[in-house]
This record gives sequence, structure tokens and C-alpha cells, in this order.
Amino acid sequence: MKLRSALITTSLLVALAPLANAQTAGSGLVTERSISADAAIALATTAIQKCRADGYKVSITVLNRHSRTAFALSDDGVNPHTLENSERKAYTAFTTRGPSGEVAKRPQPGLSSFLLLKGVTAGEGGLPIFAGKDKELVGSVGVSGAPGGEKDAACAQAGIDHIAKLLGN
Repeated sequence: MKLRSALITTSLLVALAPLANAQTAGSGLVTERSISADAAIALATTAIQKCRADGYKVSITVLNRHSRTAFALSDDGVNPHTLENSERKAYTAFTTRGPSGEVAKRPQPGLSSFLLLKGVTAGEGGLPIFAGKDKELVGSVGVSGAPGGEKDAACAQAGIDHIAKLLGN
């Protein structure tokens, strides 16, 4: 038993050695880009203005690089469920790195288990936010409340377009 235990320990050390070397070779710091609070506010403000101009009352959630709320906004008189729904759309867009409405187009076997995850939706209106030429994911936005997800997505896209220069796009 002692020999088996020693072999397992030795095998584990050999397997982990490259990871230890890689860890010590690095600086110990991670540099990441994320949407700023100012950009999130500008995005949401533009998105709500677009929806208002089209006659819709909506809620908007902008998430940062770590899928945390950077800014959330609900229009006057908007339905109460729209804030949660906008967050779910933004979260789905962030985790899938694509429009939230694309989730509904996934093959059925994988879709049902994915939709059981907390905070995920197949509703249209969530978009990822990419920065720079390398298209680094720096956040996401979700809009909810317009009569149809394509209208929510159009408002979200208007907000992203407004801050494109700030993101190096």
C-alpha cells in the first residue's frame, strides 16, 4: 500500500511540475480590460434613448468583464420583470460570447440543460461587448421591455455603436 501511495504521489508531482514552472515564470499578475463605468452609463443612456424614440419603455443592464453589474437602468413606468430579464439577457450574451437570442437556435439536446443554468435565457436582446482589433470580451448588455426581442437588440446595438470609439473599435 505504501508503494502504491508513493507512486501516486510521484506521478502527481511529475504531472504538476510543468504547471509550477509556468506559474513561477509569470509575473503573478493578470491584466484584463473591462468596460468602464462611464462607458456603461453612456451605452445604457443611448440604448434607452433609442428605445424611447421608438416608443418603448425598457430596462437595461450592462455587465463588466467579470459578469458583474456595471450599470442598470429602468425607464419610468416599465414593467417590473424587465430589469431581471435584461440582466439574464446580458449574462447569456456574456457567457456565450454571442447574442442571447442565438441560444434558441442551438441543438435541442444541449439546449435544455443549458437553459437550466441560473441566469440564462434564450430571449433576444442581449449582446456581448468586444474591444479592439483582437475582439476581447469586455462586457455585455441586455435590454428588455420592447415588444419583441429584435427591438431590444436594436436598442442594445445602438448603445454599443455609441461607445465603439471608446472601446478601440
